[in-house]
Amino acid sequence: MSAELPGAYPVGLSAMDDEFAPMFSVGQVASMLEVQQAFLRRIDQQQVVSPQRSAGGQRRYSRHDIGQIRQVVVLMGEGMTLAAVRRIIELEFEVIRLRRERDELLARLRRLSVE
Repeated sequence: MSAELPGAYPVGLSAMDDEFAPMFSVGQVASMLEVQQAFLRRIDQQQVVSPQRSAGGQRRYSRHDIGQIRQVVVLMGEGMTLAAVRRIIELEFEVIRLRRERDELLARLRRLSVE
């Protein structure tokens, strides 16, 4: 997306194509995942999965958020606490960050060894 307006999508694409587009309400997500709305509010308050907010302050979930919530439901079903689930998610993001850093360093090393 070059010089487009923020939130605009290239021709032929829409918010439906963006897994991070905040499109679903608390009620919709609760219904989709068969969980209580209070559960969704609690995992937001505990900073486990924090959706974006609409201009009116209502939670709006993306498809990515919904995937994370599914993971939370599975882990809690295995007996994990919300604090443990939050830590697992934090560590997963840290692993992703470290892998990217490693890959960048390896690419740099390769470039230096070619010179």
